[in-house]
Parts: sequence; C-alpha cells; structure tokens
Amino acid sequence: MNKFTSLVEIESLFEKWGQQFYSENISQTAHAVQCAQLAEEADASSALVLAALLHDVGHLVDLEDSAGKEEHEIDTAHEATAARLLASLFPPAVTAPIALHVEGKRWLCAREDGYFESLSSASVASLALQGGPMTDAEADRFMAMPQFADAIALRRWDDIGKDISKDQVPLDEFRRLLHFHFEQI
Repeated sequence: MNKFTSLVEIESLFEKWGQQFYSENISQTAHAVQCAQLAEEADASSALVLAALLHDVGHLVDLEDSAGKEEHEIDTAHEATAARLLASLFPPAVTAPIALHVEGKRWLCAREDGYFESLSSASVASLALQGGPMTDAEADRFMAMPQFADAIALRRWDDIGKDISKDQVPLDEFRRLLHFHFEQI
C-alpha cells in the first residue's frame, strides 16, 4: 500500500484490525478514539484531532502486512508509515504530528523529569526499539521543528488514551470523528 485514496480505506483497516489489542491492553479503535476525544477536550484544531485519531494507523498496516502478528523485535516506524499513507488525503497539519509523535516520546524522556517513569511497560519496550531518549543535540533540533508543540500534545494524548476502564468505543464513533473533522480541515 503506497497511500490511502479515500476515507473508506482507512475505515476498512479499522473494521478489520481495530478491535485487535496491541501491547497496551486496549483495542486499536478505543485507543484512537480516546486520543481524539482528549484532543477535542483540549480544543485542538480539527487537524490535530485527526492526527490524534489516526496517529497509530501504521500499527494497523503492520497488522495487515504481518497477518495479524504485531509483536516486533525491530522498530517498524509505524509513525512514518502512517504519515506517508495519509499524506495523499490530509495536509501536513495532520501528518506532521503523526510523523513526530514517537520523537515526542523520545524528547519527553530526555527533557521532562519523571516522564520516563510514567510510561507503560509497552512504551518503555518500544522506546528501546525507537532509539531511546534523545541526545541533547537531537532534543534541540526537535524543539526547533514547526510542529514540535503539536507533536508533544499528540504524544501526551497517546500516553493518556489507554484507559481500559472506559467503555470500548464502537467503530461508529471512530467514523463520526473521522468524517466530522475531515470536513473541517
């Protein structure tokens, strides 16, 4: 798959793999919707709500490509996969925070006291595959990027949007968010 050509393709991917749990003990769809709802609660732009909703679509592509086995011993760069596939449908205001949300985790680990300790065990494991905390030079370069603030906001919603005590969200809520915010950008 080189790119998405319609929202239907994204919806189909969530229909097929969205109820799959990844290493966070929450379904892909529930995590996506929780992140988007957190973005809405923060009065984020529609572009950033869509980024929150779609930030992990690369995991679904990994599931599709690996016949449902998502555990990896290497970093699959799900954030780059998602940004590349979504670029044909969405502007950089959506795709850039997606492309940078893993770097956001690496930056927060390097620069925010206590952040690393707040990560789930799955996030700690993936951090090791993703390069670990940034060096000072990497952190300084990252902070200079135009989408830095949006990437950090998305990263925080990604960390919080794993509440297993919340009801599992139906796919219809995912579709509602996708279509509503797509029409707004």
